[in-house]
Amino acid sequence: MPDRSAPDWLTARPIAHRGLHDRHAGIPENTLAAAEAAIAGGYAIECDVQLSRDGEAMVFHDAGLGRLTGADGLVRERDAADLKALTVLGSGEPVPTLPDFLRRIAGRTPLIVEVKTRHDGDLALARRTAEIVAAYDGPVAVKSFDPAIVGALAGLVPAIPRGIVAESRHDDPAYASLTEAERHGLGQLLHLADSRPDFLSWRVDDLPNAATHLCRLLGRMPVMTWTVRTEAQVRLARAHADQMVFEGFRP
Repeated sequence: MPDRSAPDWLTARPIAHRGLHDRHAGIPENTLAAAEAAIAGGYAIECDVQLSRDGEAMVFHDAGLGRLTGADGLVRERDAADLKALTVLGSGEPVPTLPDFLRRIAGRTPLIVEVKTRHDGDLALARRTAEIVAAYDGPVAVKSFDPAIVGALAGLVPAIPRGIVAESRHDDPAYASLTEAERHGLGQLLHLADSRPDFLSWRVDDLPNAATHLCRLLGRMPVMTWTVRTEAQVRLARAHADQMVFEGFRP
């Protein structure tokens, strides 16, 4: 359980998933335009980071470039300058670095940064993200699906709120490298003594469950829930979580 309280701003506003994006309006996910739209709407922002070949944290969700840019290959196979030259979904919006993203937000709304993982023990992205957020003058938190990354962030940036992203089922290909025991440990939060999160971010369709209920009740640990898209999911979030990460509508 956490040994400190998560700040109130962490759950004060609904959190726009990858910014307040709208592809049909020419505002793609995880872009500066999506960040500005979220700020204008009065929402907090969630973004993802992937590591470039030369060690920069890029605001980008997928490991591969194809879905969002049409380019071939992986984010980690290209340098930051090359990635910044790409545009997202033909919108003219470039792929931003995390420093670019933070400079644009400039403390105007809370930001929650998800550190992506391959569950391979590589902490390079966690270290670079920690270096960046430590120098930021604004409300920012970090989170990851990977307990090793969350535990590392506890040592790297102890003053920054950190969370574990989780779900109750682990049949997604992203977990393919993990053993059945490791997947069980993720779903039951058996890593808490090592990861030491300040908050949880749980899949909305897996609510309610014992892990989130006990953390809220006994650990006073706030629970975000993702990704809320429907009225039924809004009701689940309001009943069993402290704030929602939403997409496709305005709460």
